[in-house]
Amino acid sequence: MAPKVMVVEDDEPLCVLLKYNLEAEGYQVEMISRGDEAEVRLQENVPDLLVLDWMVPAVSGIELCRRLRMRPETERLPIIMLTARGEESDRVRGLSTGADDYLVKPFSTPEFVARVRALLRRAKPEVLSTVLSVGDIVLDRESHRVYRRKNEIRLGPTEFRLLEFMMQHPGRVFSRSQLLDNVWGETIYIDERTVDVHVGRLRKAVNQGRLPDVIRTIRGAGYAIREA
Repeated sequence: MAPKVMVVEDDEPLCVLLKYNLEAEGYQVEMISRGDEAEVRLQENVPDLLVLDWMVPAVSGIELCRRLRMRPETERLPIIMLTARGEESDRVRGLSTGADDYLVKPFSTPEFVARVRALLRRAKPEVLSTVLSVGDIVLDRESHRVYRRKNEIRLGPTEFRLLEFMMQHPGRVFSRSQLLDNVWGETIYIDERTVDVHVGRLRKAVNQGRLPDVIRTIRGAGYAIREA
């Protein structure tokens, strides 16, 4: 499953350039041009990395960064700040507010892509790793194989993506709508009850042989995979 990058930028030509290069690297990219819209979207769905322009309309990037660091869901979200403000005092303010990296416009596209890759590798190595491991479950992204206690588990493509996504965030509870957005995609309309069906299939597959149930169902909230 490709890492998700949200870009909050109101310069349209730059948006096109960034989107093209990030997608060429294999990332899923969501573009937003206003700070208030980004704030609402981030309450619904947290990406793997946020690229944030300082001077976006409605809510500035620096203010949005401050608010995100106050929320438990986004306090560790990797953030790259983009800005034309290159003074030392601006850099200090941006990094002190919570940005993990600070890139001054104009910048080279290869450098930007390299910084995205480096920050993801440092902050969220699980989204770039070819092998995920949670408890006694191992998922190999390259071979599309899943093992539990060294025994291979046969999964359909949807159950594989569902398990892969949940293993990237062990212990975190996801609602049905969040799982639909992240596993099936936001452009596909599927009834939320479909999630229950696939979670049921996944649970049956990974819990064969009376093994402990690794998937938690939280009534009224959603699903999570146990960390141990």
